Amino acid sequence: MALVNREGQRSPLATLDRPPPAVRFVDVAADAGLDFLHVAGGRVRKEYIVEVTGSGVAIFDYDGDGLQDVFLVNQGRWDSGRELAQPTSRLFRNRGSLRFEDRTREAGVLHSGWGQGACVGDYDNDGNDDLFVTYWGHNVLYRNLGDGTFEPATEEAGLLSGRPRWGSGCAFLDYNRDGLLDLAVANYIRFDPAQVPKPGESELCRYNEAPVVCGPRGLPSESPSLFRNAGDGRFTDVSEASGFSKASGIYGFSVLTGDFNDDGWADVYIACDSTPSVLLQNNRDGSFTEVGYESGTALNEHGQEQGGMGVDAGDYDHNGLLDIVKTNFDNDIPSLYRNDGGGFFSDVAVLGGLGVHTSFVGWGVAFVDVDHDTWLDILMVNGHVYRIGDDDVEGFEFEQSRNLYWNLGNGAFLDMSLHAGPGVTQRSSARGAALGDLNNDGTIEMVVNNLDASPSLLVNEAVLGNWIRVRTVGVRSNRNGIGARVTVRTGNTVQVREVRSGGSFLSQGDFRLHFGLAGAAQADEIQVRWPLGLVESFSGVRANREILLREGEGTPLEE
Repeated sequence: MALVNREGQRSPLATLDRPPPAVRFVDVAADAGLDFLHVAGGRVRKEYIVEVTGSGVAIFDYDGDGLQDVFLVNQGRWDSGRELAQPTSRLFRNRGSLRFEDRTREAGVLHSGWGQGACVGDYDNDGNDDLFVTYWGHNVLYRNLGDGTFEPATEEAGLLSGRPRWGSGCAFLDYNRDGLLDLAVANYIRFDPAQVPKPGESELCRYNEAPVVCGPRGLPSESPSLFRNAGDGRFTDVSEASGFSKASGIYGFSVLTGDFNDDGWADVYIACDSTPSVLLQNNRDGSFTEVGYESGTALNEHGQEQGGMGVDAGDYDHNGLLDIVKTNFDNDIPSLYRNDGGGFFSDVAVLGGLGVHTSFVGWGVAFVDVDHDTWLDILMVNGHVYRIGDDDVEGFEFEQSRNLYWNLGNGAFLDMSLHAGPGVTQRSSARGAALGDLNNDGTIEMVVNNLDASPSLLVNEAVLGNWIRVRTVGVRSNRNGIGARVTVRTGNTVQVREVRSGGSFLSQGDFRLHFGLAGAAQADEIQVRWPLGLVESFSGVRANREILLREGEGTPLEE
């Protein structure tokens, strides 16, 4: 097979010393029963930026049956009558064998509004995963009652804001290491339709001379929020006291948590649109310092701000440190920030083979080992925001295909998008995307929330190598084990993952950590560093199974 990119070129970085994988993604959303239509204002004519940013998706086991369920965030219409009711987000229960049923009303999460993102975390440590949904307007917290239903808990938890805000990305994390999950929320812009110019009314509302929605440039910026878990079911707004809100003057989109300087404390990275991105470094005393510029993660390698959308972290080069990948607007390329240690990063997107396309508007993104060879690949989804005539601008496409970059194992990636199956080459205006093993077979699926369209469920039909899946349960640490760092060693190969909430573009993936083992019959050692500092090691864990690690028990349990 001759591997070429969309321009018909073989990557100059592709020195293949092993055959490329026979990866084949197909979209099975319709057969799976994900009967959902995303709605964002006018389908053809868009008046405001809130109609084009789209929504996220959350994958989590809400009913505790061992199967990952799917929550798809929806937006709204400006006017609705008897025949056009406001759309709602939807919760789909996993029945097994990649079949889903709509349980939105029964679960108590039937809510309309201009939904943006979702994140998951057991904030009250009762063993049931709770759900937080961001909105332009007022965010919503759903407390999981443990019987397949939720109750709204926003006001009771102290999370009802005093004014309408545009919440975007979110993530639960234990930033102060007290065993309780706190909540980080990015806010996009201060948006008031009455104050926003209409398409084409200013130079900031034109794209290649065509009139388009205004923003974010020219609209008021926002700052992120941080809420500390008080332990009594309530949160306290510590945005100012923690230094979190000092990251002002930004258009914040996706929130990514991770211990980026490997000091045992959770940091927060926010992908920002049209402004420098933000890295909030945990000072280990309840406060944060913004170090985006100093760390090398605020701008690209040329010192330019970008239109950052989605973001993920993973150790793609096997050096034990978390690297960052970020999707950006068109006329640009994705960012690949290699972690050089000591809290410093280098943007190696071009050197790493991600500089081959400039026409995509990237959104959801994930590090994922698509062929189980132990090396993290990159899967990203794309779609433009402007529905202008495709013939009006050369090379312009509103609906865009996806990208799969295969990790060569030498610090570079090869664009395999044209050879990864119809699920990758199909076109949509994609937004949120999340990963999960939805049928518990050891292969990772991706759910994509497409703007003004039905979702996609991408299944990899390839025959893959061995794998192991790790589920963490905290005891002294938070119940999800969010922030736990898991290291898997097979021979001389070392893989590192962290359990996290949020990420991608306004989305939430499966909490369970997936490791490809290639041909190894076992993991020689699995080590977990729990959020509160305890380190445990397990040896000789057989491949092709899920392992439950419960903090402090010292013995892995097969699920």
